[in-house]
Amino acid sequence: MGGTTMLSMFTRTQIIGAMARKGKATYVGSGKENSEKLNPILGGVIEVNPDALQQADVVDRERRAEAPGSCYGLHGIPVLLKDNIATKDKFNTTAGLFVLLGSVVPRDAGVVMKLRRAGAIILGKASLSELMDFRSLTAPEGWSARGGQGNNPYVLSASPCGSSSGSAISFAANMVAVSLGTETDGSILCPASSNSVVRIKPTVGLTSRAGVIPVTPRQDTIGPICGTVADAVYMLDAIVGFDHRDAKATRKASKYIPSGGYLKFLKKDGLEGKRIGIVRKPFFNFGNNSALSHAFENHFHTLKRKGAILVDSLQIANIEEILSYTASGEGVAALAEFKLSLNAYLRDLVASSVRSLADVIASMRKIRF
Repeated sequence: MGGTTMLSMFTRTQIIGAMARKGKATYVGSGKENSEKLNPILGGVIEVNPDALQQADVVDRERRAEAPGSCYGLHGIPVLLKDNIATKDKFNTTAGLFVLLGSVVPRDAGVVMKLRRAGAIILGKASLSELMDFRSLTAPEGWSARGGQGNNPYVLSASPCGSSSGSAISFAANMVAVSLGTETDGSILCPASSNSVVRIKPTVGLTSRAGVIPVTPRQDTIGPICGTVADAVYMLDAIVGFDHRDAKATRKASKYIPSGGYLKFLKKDGLEGKRIGIVRKPFFNFGNNSALSHAFENHFHTLKRKGAILVDSLQIANIEEILSYTASGEGVAALAEFKLSLNAYLRDLVASSVRSLADVIASMRKIRF
């Protein structure tokens, strides 16, 4: 991917320092430039903010004037949002559906409100597996009608995984400094792993789901996809907390947010004395893939050298049933909850050509792979 500005190779601290010298508009422009070059190949970005450079000019002026907060947090940092996270601006919020193009959301999603208050610039919307991978059991990972097929930047023929595929693809390909994804069942963890980036999947309710196109309120959560654990924690600190539009979940979870946030736990010796369970079956049985097995053994040794206590070959009773989408009952519950929660989201829209899951299904029948 030669010729691109390595925006995502910098940490938040490095970007903040460089922006103080060059201006934030330079780095927002780099993200847009990289997206224009690489996105036709990778399909990680579904839409770019036409006002991003103008907004970056504003925060540059705030920094020069030493406005309160202009040197801290996410001020001026360009952020990419998964396309199921609502923004009350010129963006569409579609979950990859053509039928939601032009729909009007009533307000920013709760996490977007927090990002804006922290000074972040919304650079664009990331592609995703359509309807958060809930379109069908056979749809390709990273595909949507609106965004097309998202591709893994390391191996174009490899799966980017989903459903937060574009958020991970775009960071891995240096198109954005930080991104946000959503997860119901592996949709942050899997794309981040497949595209070799860092992610945090927050406990349900730690981040508000208000204004996010849903699957199920029992499992949906919003979290950062970045290049370092530190950057992910900066993002997490910015988006956690109570939201009266997701009151039940966020009120309960907010009780456990540490005073002063999570940054204080970023310590070089943070693994010292920590007990980490290694569930080899079924997660680390690699069969004849000796290279993969060797790679993970090296990681385990690194954890030990850093002071972690590994509880090896940990066994979890009934793990096969727990992991089974059908045997666990997750599938039946999620399907019912998806219909109820999606209908509620669609009813809340200011303007939309669809107001129910039935309307969405009718539109999908016109589209074939």
